[in-house]
Amino acid sequence: MTNIAISPFFASGALRFAFEKATTEGKLTICALIVLSIFSWTVIITKSRQLYRARRAARKFFKAYRETRDPLDIARRGEEFDGAPAYELYYTGAQETEYHLKNNPVQAAQPNNVGLAGSSTTGAEPDIIARQIATKISPGSFDQVRVSLERAASTQGLALEKGMIILSTAVAGGPFIGLLGTVWGVMETFSGIARANAASLTAMAPGVAGALIATVTGLFVAIPAMFAYNYMVTMVRGITQELDAFASEYATAIEHKYVDNRSMVDELREVLRPEAKEPSFAEPAFRG
Repeated sequence: MTNIAISPFFASGALRFAFEKATTEGKLTICALIVLSIFSWTVIITKSRQLYRARRAARKFFKAYRETRDPLDIARRGEEFDGAPAYELYYTGAQETEYHLKNNPVQAAQPNNVGLAGSSTTGAEPDIIARQIATKISPGSFDQVRVSLERAASTQGLALEKGMIILSTAVAGGPFIGLLGTVWGVMETFSGIARANAASLTAMAPGVAGALIATVTGLFVAIPAMFAYNYMVTMVRGITQELDAFASEYATAIEHKYVDNRSMVDELREVLRPEAKEPSFAEPAFRG
């Protein structure tokens, strides 16, 4: 049944007959549409593979990231998730943070709230506490990390959209290029009929058929590109929004873990805090 339905369309030679009767301008138009179709299908195939790999790799990356407590843990372990835009953003932020931890460190003392034993009987100050020194970065350095994350998100978004202009051109321009060939072919047909003074259907039919094949070719180019473009734009928009959300989440995690958010008063108190009680010179050195 399928062969019966398809065979009249191809085996009758309608397309071949129309192409043979097309004018030179019409054939040039059809060739241009074929070239556009080749580019369009190349983008459809490569972009589909890219988006599929991006989705699959992103799922693996987010699963690994959610299992960590330290926002730099994946980069320090050397794990890679090729093809995941979120990983490229993550790695950029990790590199920038590690650079500032190494070259612009801030030594922050974090209290553990553990009092010294016997402080009440020896007269030692009760506010002497054990402290842990942690390497962090300043808020100014964190601003550079945030800028690098925004730049990486923009770069990944542009990479995902690369080549989409070809599909949009095929969708918008394919039918119009075909229509141009059709109108030109019809114009040539009517001009020839007028010069030959033979206004009959038999004289008009070959020329009109040769003109209409340009429109048919334009639609063959535009229809697949339209469906692919709409699907891919939706996929790219979803990945881009996912990137923006992850950039904010990642920046917040870095800020909580590695940014020194102490106030100026706390920093001055830390600098001026005596490390030990000064000996009293009023007490005699020896007794007895």
